Amino acid sequence: MYLTKRDVALVVILSIITCGFYTLFWIVVTQDDLNNELKELDEPSGIMVLLLTIITCGIYGIYWYYKIGVRVSNLTGEENLGILNLVLCIAQLSIIGIALTQNALNKYIDRNKE
Repeated sequence: MYLTKRDVALVVILSIITCGFYTLFWIVVTQDDLNNELKELDEPSGIMVLLLTIITCGIYGIYWYYKIGVRVSNLTGEENLGILNLVLCIAQLSIIGIALTQNALNKYIDRNKE
């Protein structure tokens, strides 16, 4: 298993106290972990997601929040996480989407411990 279990509260707290820098780290490692777990070689790496988000002034990041929600929903069985992440991101509440996504991943990891 390539996914890493992270404490949801700690992810939120670190994102807040680092003024979003931990969020950028979380995006990179979560994208890479999910790519490895799902063996999806056609998906961009975490660094590429970060660069595309910066280059497009955040527009790619909005798409990514939707896409990661869909991918995590397909993996974990959580419903409508993609749409929920998209709405939260547009409403400038992406930190809630991060918490929901990490929580869904943690549940999946707990169910599938090797």
